[in-house]
Amino acid sequence: MSTSWSARPRSVPSRKRSSVIGHILEGITGGWQYRGRLRDLVAQTPASRMLLDQEPSVLSEQGVRALALDFDGVLAPHAADQPLPEVTDWLRRAVAVFGVERVCILSNRPFGPRVDWFATQFPGLRFVSGVRKKPYPDGLKKTGELASVPLSSILMVDDRLLTGCLSALLAGARPLYIRNPYCSFSSHPAKELFFMLLRRCERLFVRLVP
Repeated sequence: MSTSWSARPRSVPSRKRSSVIGHILEGITGGWQYRGRLRDLVAQTPASRMLLDQEPSVLSEQGVRALALDFDGVLAPHAADQPLPEVTDWLRRAVAVFGVERVCILSNRPFGPRVDWFATQFPGLRFVSGVRKKPYPDGLKKTGELASVPLSSILMVDDRLLTGCLSALLAGARPLYIRNPYCSFSSHPAKELFFMLLRRCERLFVRLVP
């Protein structure tokens, strides 16, 4: 018995392309809508800012009650399987201050060996998954539900303006922009170069649009 073309499984790649296009369009339209706030965020952020500059106890004093952390660039270079040692120490301090249930990893790649590493080293610390990728605010809304805190008290730490920082603005959370992300050009030169250029294009976009 022959199979018609219409019965063949084409829907998965089509949905994936549609998701990617929607993700890009959300970043552009949302970036346009919040361009003024993103521009101010860049202007107020030192070029040297990195995660280790933010002491968890000080963040708590500033009213932060939960953390949503990007992985690539924020905790380690792109494609790494685990955070850098100094970041691991920072995470231990963050868990001590906020509680493990209020520190979440909100990455567009919530899978692979990194998830296994966290399950071993930080049991109870969750990767937020099963939601639309940043810049959609879904991940932060789920973070608020998991941590049982209002969105306004969640700090989204990200090295990308039009994904993590924009998702924080869309959700009503707090964005923390990392302008000095971790990179390893010796390990992944093409990938690191791509994301370096992407970050620069994002800053140019929010600076140039009227």
